[in-house]
Amino acid sequence: MSINEEWYNKDFHQTNEKGKRSDDRKRYRRLLKYSILTTSFVAIAPLIVMAIINFYQYRQAYKTDIIYPISRQTSNIKNSLESFINERRSALELIIREKNYQELSSQDKLGSTLRHLKESFDGFVDLGLINNDGDQVAYIGPYNLQGKNYSDQDWFHEVSIKGTYVSSVFMGFRSMPHFGIAIIHENQDGGYYILRATIDSDMLYRKILSQNILASSDAFLIDKNGILQTPSKHQGKILEKVKFDIPDYSENTEVTEIKVNGQNIILGFAYIDKTPFILIETTFPESIMENWVSTRNNLIGMVVIFIILILIVVIWISTRMVSHVRFSDQKRMKILHEISYTNKMASIGRLAAGVSHEINNPLAIIGENAGIIMDILTFGSGADKKDKIIKHLNSIINSVERCSKITHRLLGFAKRMEAKIENINVFSLVDEVVGFIQREAKIRNVNIHIDHENNIPDIESDRGQLQQVILNIINNALDAVPEGGFIKIKIEQISKAVIQVAVTDNGSGIPKSDLERIFEPFYTTKKETGTGLGLSITYGIMQKLGGTIDVKSKLDEGTTFFIMIPVIYTQKEG
Repeated sequence: MSINEEWYNKDFHQTNEKGKRSDDRKRYRRLLKYSILTTSFVAIAPLIVMAIINFYQYRQAYKTDIIYPISRQTSNIKNSLESFINERRSALELIIREKNYQELSSQDKLGSTLRHLKESFDGFVDLGLINNDGDQVAYIGPYNLQGKNYSDQDWFHEVSIKGTYVSSVFMGFRSMPHFGIAIIHENQDGGYYILRATIDSDMLYRKILSQNILASSDAFLIDKNGILQTPSKHQGKILEKVKFDIPDYSENTEVTEIKVNGQNIILGFAYIDKTPFILIETTFPESIMENWVSTRNNLIGMVVIFIILILIVVIWISTRMVSHVRFSDQKRMKILHEISYTNKMASIGRLAAGVSHEINNPLAIIGENAGIIMDILTFGSGADKKDKIIKHLNSIINSVERCSKITHRLLGFAKRMEAKIENINVFSLVDEVVGFIQREAKIRNVNIHIDHENNIPDIESDRGQLQQVILNIINNALDAVPEGGFIKIKIEQISKAVIQVAVTDNGSGIPKSDLERIFEPFYTTKKETGTGLGLSITYGIMQKLGGTIDVKSKLDEGTTFFIMIPVIYTQKEG
């Protein structure tokens, strides 16, 4: 169906002007709503998608900006700590190689060695020489540790196996946090001795602070058991256990995101080579992502502003467009209504010959009876004069009533199409329409037969519009059948809600290629005489009345039109 026909079907013949205006308002409000929603979606959806993509891209960029500085600073601290420990370990290795056991076991020479170490390197607290039995045979430092036995200490066994050892921070005999670096020297006779230095653990913390840690960050050392080796802002004091799981070993500096007590934390970590220490740096994303929050809010603000501007433009354009469509529809409906009325008048013109014959017969009877009455009044005599006059007057009255019915029926069919819903007997309606064209059918020797079931209920519909539908279909059948052909009209109730009027002819039939288009406006197979509006208007009327119309046809065999009329009228929404 074309757009013109669709609008025609929606608007043609409202029950009353108030209902028509109400339906129009609903339809155009719905059109306006769909137009605004569709256009807004098409315009806003890409904007929102791009905003979401930019949101995540910016967020990822800011996360990268967070991760890189933490990774870089963690690596720098790691290198600084490794350098600090390696320098002191190398110094002890040099001493134990350059000096023999006798020199190191001398208190004076050991004291001189410690002084030289302190002059060259920060952090040394004391220095001790331990034999293979674990006895400290020489000690220089602030504590009374001469003669202490370390054979039951873990670090003693570790250095015996590994040759060099850096301990975790512990309290030990000194009752203060410290860590030790121990170097073993093996004698030619299979014995060995150990040079062990104690390093102030506070030096580790100062090395970390020297890297200019951000105020929002927290950097500290833990051992492989999660015990703090330096103080932490958020995790506790030295030698307390941290509140998160120890990260798995990695040769490289790593940055990850963890949750501690339900709060997201960015954690950078690095294992300090050849030590039990793990460097940890943590920061809260919110503190670093303040710029991101500002950018995000600006992005959201811009999106909201653009959406508001788009909606204003869309509403304005859609309102103007719907107003233009409404004006065009009203103009089109007026034209289509005039075309429909013209088509009806053309059908009436076609009926003129039959109607004139129907009127001429009673007019002849009237004229004849009027002449007889004149003769009776002029020449008549006798007692039955009055009865004769009354008899002929009754004949005149009957003929006048017959003419009146014909003219009223014709005028009723010809009036402007204003819908009027009433109870209709379908057989009487069809018989009335057949009466219009019976004269033409007789002239062409076409037999029109009406077959109907008994007890078919009356329907609620518009008489004038149904008359036009059935007349258009029968007229088409008359045009299609040859002289001497037939038209069969069958009326039956196919369901409780539908009455079917089937109009069958034995005409030339309709090609299959034309069947799909016969209800389109201005499409006709009559070429010279057809306007292509009859079936289009018929189709629109049936849709408006809540019914349908269908067709089946075979070439050289005939055509059947099926008109399905609802028993109860329900006005279609325009």
